[in-house]
Formats: sequence, C-alpha cells, structure tokens
Amino acid sequence: MTQSVKPFHLPRHKQLGEPRLRFGRQDSNAVDVHPLRGLLDHGPFSQLRLAGVPNPIKIAFIGQEAMIGRLRHLATELQGRHEPKERRQFLIPYPGFTRVFGASIAPADRSTWITLPKEIDDQVTESDAPHRELADVLTSALSSLVAHRHSFDVVILGLDEKWSNAFSGDDHDDFDLHDYLKAYAASAGISLQIVRGGQSQRALDYFCRCSVMWRLSIAIYTKAGGIPWALADTVPNTAYIGIDYALRPNAGPTERFAICCAQVFDSDGAGLEFVAYEADDIRIERRNPYMREDQMLRVISRSLSIYQRRHAGSVPDRVVVHKNTEFRRDEVKGCLSALSSVRDVELLQVQRRHGWQGVIFDQPKSANRYPSLRGQVLPVGENEALMWTQGLVASIGSPPGYYKEGKGIPQPLLITRFSGRGDFFDLCRETLALTKMNWNNDGPYTQMPVTLEYADTLAQIVKRMPKLEARPYPVRLFM
Repeated sequence: MTQSVKPFHLPRHKQLGEPRLRFGRQDSNAVDVHPLRGLLDHGPFSQLRLAGVPNPIKIAFIGQEAMIGRLRHLATELQGRHEPKERRQFLIPYPGFTRVFGASIAPADRSTWITLPKEIDDQVTESDAPHRELADVLTSALSSLVAHRHSFDVVILGLDEKWSNAFSGDDHDDFDLHDYLKAYAASAGISLQIVRGGQSQRALDYFCRCSVMWRLSIAIYTKAGGIPWALADTVPNTAYIGIDYALRPNAGPTERFAICCAQVFDSDGAGLEFVAYEADDIRIERRNPYMREDQMLRVISRSLSIYQRRHAGSVPDRVVVHKNTEFRRDEVKGCLSALSSVRDVELLQVQRRHGWQGVIFDQPKSANRYPSLRGQVLPVGENEALMWTQGLVASIGSPPGYYKEGKGIPQPLLITRFSGRGDFFDLCRETLALTKMNWNNDGPYTQMPVTLEYADTLAQIVKRMPKLEARPYPVRLFM
C-alpha cells in the first residue's frame, strides 16, 4: 500500500441524490422529493387523466352499531384539518381530503351500511375456532354488498380489539384474518380498507390524527382508482416487474406454490396490476423456491401482456425484473425467452438479509452522528453493490435532515445483477426511487423497492384466495 492510498478510502463509493416524484400539474415544476408536500402543492398525479377518480368517493361501512358510528366519524375526520404531533421534520399539516385530492368523500347509500349483530361477541367467544367463526360473519357481510357494487367505491370495515383472539389461527392453522378478508374482497372486485381500534397504535385511537389522515386518505384515494404520484426521472418505456412466492396453507406433499408476479407500473406511473401463476413441482433449495424455464417464461409473458394491453400492443423498450432470491440459469433463460422482443432486460436480485453491515466515519476513529445516509452505494463486485435505502435524508426536514429510523443501524440492500448491460449506478438509483412508490404508506420511503414490497404482500394474500383465476388483478384491491 502506497502512502497516497488510505485504508478507509472507498474510491467507488457514491452518494445518490434523493429521487424526485411527479405530481398532477402539467409542467416541469410539478415535482418534489417529499410525497406529502408534493401532493399538497401540485395535486395527485392522476387528476388530469381522462379516467379520473369518482367525485365524491362513496364509502360503505361494515361493523357493529357502535363501530359504524366511529367509522362515519373517521370519514368526517378525513375532510377536516389536522396538525402533526409526531415526526414534525417530515409530517406536514393535513388540510382535508378535498384540498389534497380535489375530490370529496361521502357515505354511500344506507343500504351499504352493514351492521353486524351483537351476537357475534358470544359466537366468537364460545367457538372452538373463533377465527373461522368471525371470518364467516365478515365475509357474509362483504357478500351482501356485491348486489350494491355500483353504489360505493371503497368499503371501510371496523375490527374491534375484543375479537383479537380471532385475528389469527392456531399453530396448526395458517390463518390471517386481514389477508383472508382482502382475498375474499378482491375476488369480488371490492376495494376494502380495514381499520382497527382499542389500542393506542390503531387508526381509530392513534394520538396523531394528522398521521392517520395522511395515510388513510392516500390509501382511500388509491383504492378508488387514483394515482397519488409517479416517478419523475425514469427511463422512458420501461416496465417494472417484481416476483415473489407463497406456499398455500395446508399444502399437500406436492407443495403447491402461489407464485405472484406483480407488474407494478410503467415509467409514466400507470399500471399497478398483477398476475398470479400457480404451479406444481417447484424446486426447493435451502428453503428457497426456483422455477423451471417454462414456468418463468409463462409468468413473465403474462406480465408483459399487461403492459401491452395498456399500451396498444406495443412492447416496452426496457424491462427490469426484481426477485429476492438469485436467478438460476433456467429462470434467466425463461425471462430472456419471454422478453426476446425487448431491447434491454435487467434481472436483479434485491436482498434484505445478508452478512454486510456498515456505518459512516467522518475520519478515522470518528463515527458520524448518524449511522448511514440514505442513497449510499458501495460496489462490492462487478455486478454487485450495497445500497442504503434507509438513513438520513438531507433534502427533507430542517438541517441536518430527516432520520426516519430514529435509532439503530440500518442494514443496506445487496443488489446483484444476473442479466443486463446498463450502468449499475443507474440501476441502483432506479431501485432507490422505487422505495418511494408504496402508496399504502405515509412515510418518505420504505426499505424495499415497491416491486418486491407489493409482490410479497400479494403473494401472502393470493394464497388465501378461494379461487385463483388466470387474469390480471388491480393491485389496489389488495392494498
């Protein structure tokens, strides 16, 4: 080592800027790195689209009599103004649903207010399988709304904490009430918002109403068919795909997997549909599933067809596929065969769990006040890099910036490329931007890109769907 080379110097390290989001106004200034501020200043991305969001957005309700009253009050709260009581470096005052989205919220016709009987409490308490008992009552209520499907846009269902022993199954029953209800509602084409009360961390009782209103309003707007924001700086004509797997509950010896392939959106912010492919004979290695070439070809081909249906049959110039396990040779061949007409194909493994860790040192033996900066990229190989999607964001909040995690040492993502020829830093920059596209969240970002955030959520819900059809589903039904 020469004297000019210092052991703590990392020559290939790069700090990426915070990605920008695009909002509703048709001018180049309708962008912001802050999702909430962008909504307030420029309106939602979809407000100028021909297929707009209904106005008013009509809300149906499901719950016991007292809960219906609380849910109606919640809908009224969404129209009011609320000041932040937490995360003040990021959270801005909420001015009301209409001011943010340009549409109002109103209760749907009373025929869509489903009041659950008081007897449910005893039925759940006395049942040997309380989760099944409660699920039957709630799915029956959802079923009764199918006949009124055109009278409402979103259903708000209130779960009382007194039923908490029925929210999941026992050790022998892989059951989750939230996922089960989402699966049932999605099968019926119903956008469902589940809220809970009884604890300080739940939507009905959380102390910071501003935080609740921002998160709930964005979710309801999206579930009604809106697009809050899109990415501002993407490669044109790009399709993003995320793949994840889930084992069906009570699977037999053949271990059937519901393989969820989510076509998240395109470079213009459209899309957000997914297809689910169920296959037998999935190869399991070290507890990770891998597809045969023909299986991967089918999954990717169906995803590509979603893009073509939305773009008058045209093929994207570029496709980026994310997976949290490595791409085996057969899977790479399946992807490339399905995308043979696409000019540029990037196959990336994005890992959350690995052996790498790191903190910032301003100088030798002197650690920085914050353990990491969001957007740091450190290549560790020709086609591998560590990227910190968590950490201090200098461009949000007052100096020195906003540290969402508050404490602890954020772990980087390990990104590995298995196919593609684009600039690797550009791929990292794009992956970082995709961490800002989860519309079921009121924060500035999530740790994982939305491709894999949604694919994981969808896979867990899809495996509980009573009937899995080979057709595209809107992602908003599963949020």
